[in-house]
Amino acid sequence: MTYHPATTDDRQVWLITGGTSGFGRAFVEDLLADGHAVVATARRPQLLADLAERHPERLHVIEFDLADIARAALVVEAAVERFGRVDVLVNNAGHGQVGAVEESTDQELRDLMDVHFFGPAALVRAVLPHMRRRGAGAIVQMSSFGGQLSYAGFSAYSASKCALEGFSEALALEVGPLGVTVLIVEPGAFRTSFCGPGVVVSRPMPEYAATAGATRDGLLALDGRQPGDPHKAVAAIRGALAADRPPLRLPLGDDSLDALLTHLDEVRTELLEWEKVGRSVNLVG
Repeated sequence: MTYHPATTDDRQVWLITGGTSGFGRAFVEDLLADGHAVVATARRPQLLADLAERHPERLHVIEFDLADIARAALVVEAAVERFGRVDVLVNNAGHGQVGAVEESTDQELRDLMDVHFFGPAALVRAVLPHMRRRGAGAIVQMSSFGGQLSYAGFSAYSASKCALEGFSEALALEVGPLGVTVLIVEPGAFRTSFCGPGVVVSRPMPEYAATAGATRDGLLALDGRQPGDPHKAVAAIRGALAADRPPLRLPLGDDSLDALLTHLDEVRTELLEWEKVGRSVNLVG
């Protein structure tokens, strides 16, 4: 279902979480440049002061930590009060985490689930009544190709993104008939803070140096060398939303596409190898 805002003009209203850096900042900059209105949430709103000064009529910045789930409805209400509606919600805020299962703490896992799953879920529930009444809207869930597969050291991170994707797949079936589009975005390595300041590194254990430790070292070494351009990602996302038939999932980057295609081949091969066993468990008679 193609997303079309139910408005008489071309200006859209976007609500974007994590608007101060990476994909979030790219969304804010590009949308403002094209004349749209933006509500951007941030834990440090002062980092958007430069844009707010240049676009006081079209940028509204709200201090918001996704871990404070109880305030999600207030954020949506503030956006609607300021601009009259929300055309697109982008659940973008998040951070990386690398550590073996045994290295990762309960708090690290809970923090990831708050920002990648419970917070976005709360915002979706808050915005849906407004979109349903208008019969139009779009929800963009910034996931990762790690939402479909995982590597040693990414158990907690992938778990949070897998949860978001399962939630969003069902959501798309529920709200599509009501005029609301859901788009799951699965980026690879993009030039953001994910591999540097934006990643939490669990306390390492020597037993996992060759597995999770290798993932950690490779991730940190990639900081500043990621091939993906966040602004090109934003353009691709906006293009997908405007398509006649937007996809449910949008992988972005060679690494994302290569990993997902390889993973799908591996899953299919294993399913076929064990298909006979899987079909042998029904009651007889």
